[in-house]
Amino acid sequence: MAPASPPTRSDTTAAARPRNRKQLIVDAAGRVFSERGYHSTSMEEVAAAVGITATALYRHFPNKYALFAECADVMVDGLVAALDEVPAGAPLKDVLTAVTRITVTHRASGGVYRWESRYLNREDLRRLGAKFGRLVARVDEAVRREHPLPDERLRAVAALGAIGSITMHRTSIAQRRAEELLSASALRVAVTDPAKGRPSVRPVQLPARPVPRTRRAEILAAAVPLFARDGFAGVTNGQMAEAVGLTPSALYRHYPGKIDILAAACLQAAGLLAQGVEQSLRGISRPHDAVVALAATYVAYSFEYTELNSVAEAELAGLPTDLRRPLVLAQREHIAVWEQQLRLARPELDPRQARVLVHAGFGVVVEAGRRLGWRDSPDHREAVTALVVGALGL
Repeated sequence: MAPASPPTRSDTTAAARPRNRKQLIVDAAGRVFSERGYHSTSMEEVAAAVGITATALYRHFPNKYALFAECADVMVDGLVAALDEVPAGAPLKDVLTAVTRITVTHRASGGVYRWESRYLNREDLRRLGAKFGRLVARVDEAVRREHPLPDERLRAVAALGAIGSITMHRTSIAQRRAEELLSASALRVAVTDPAKGRPSVRPVQLPARPVPRTRRAEILAAAVPLFARDGFAGVTNGQMAEAVGLTPSALYRHYPGKIDILAAACLQAAGLLAQGVEQSLRGISRPHDAVVALAATYVAYSFEYTELNSVAEAELAGLPTDLRRPLVLAQREHIAVWEQQLRLARPELDPRQARVLVHAGFGVVVEAGRRLGWRDSPDHREAVTALVVGALGL
């Protein structure tokens, strides 16, 4: 028998290249986009995460946008496919469990689209919206069938917000435990009557909206709505300067660079929220009342400072480490207050479980607020607060 011919270089390369490389790229890209945001992510970083060269990456995707759009489609397609496997007319609990299982499995790559979907072009955004619409409709159908209330899908999107919250933080928790916590939290949200299940809450006193009294403050006030509308990377110094009647070069007399304006906005958001929490907890001794007060304060803050809060949430990951550090510390302190009070109100929870539920409450606020168009009113604030309290299991 003749000896086998030695493998050629092309044979060796083909054998070493995994058949699912494109899927590996999409998975890695989703994680990097979620950690760093769309504009702060480079193709080189994605390639390194996969263990290939940038040249090899470009053989699969022509540019970063194409990769980003593919990641968005893959995530929502997975959720839709999971629901398609649930029989029509299945109990609401089964529907929410299916969504939770997929979301928790892909938590590392699923968070970016809550804030970064604005960078998709109109056609891709329309297609993605239609897919999410199918997802919401399926959950809404189950919610209305078992718990009919005229609330315009509010409970369905709020329940999905509780589930999706797992993609927005890094609390270490076992997958099965996370699934149990989140599916139960989402179910409680879905059965809460926003009109009748409202907790007794004393009036929330937020800090007064800052009045810009200096040129520096005027620049900050003008930049926030621009960042909220177009994203930090989409705003130019010229736009900010024009908004306050300055030349672009004059901005540098007040801020070293555009990134420092963003950092100032994030610090302002953290400061306003901390002040609101401090005021809301004064004179409260019962843990249950404290958690309800925290929920009402966070809801009020989110409606009152919608643009500022969205900028702080969406752009924090893109800040340099030295500018991000004090904001991360402020965020941790805020979560710690919630965690302590929630564990006093629900002693069966351990610290990780409490943090997961706190973030679930935040997720409810984001999605319910969006559903309501952030139209501020006492009725909307009270309804969303009731849903948050439901998510926390009080």
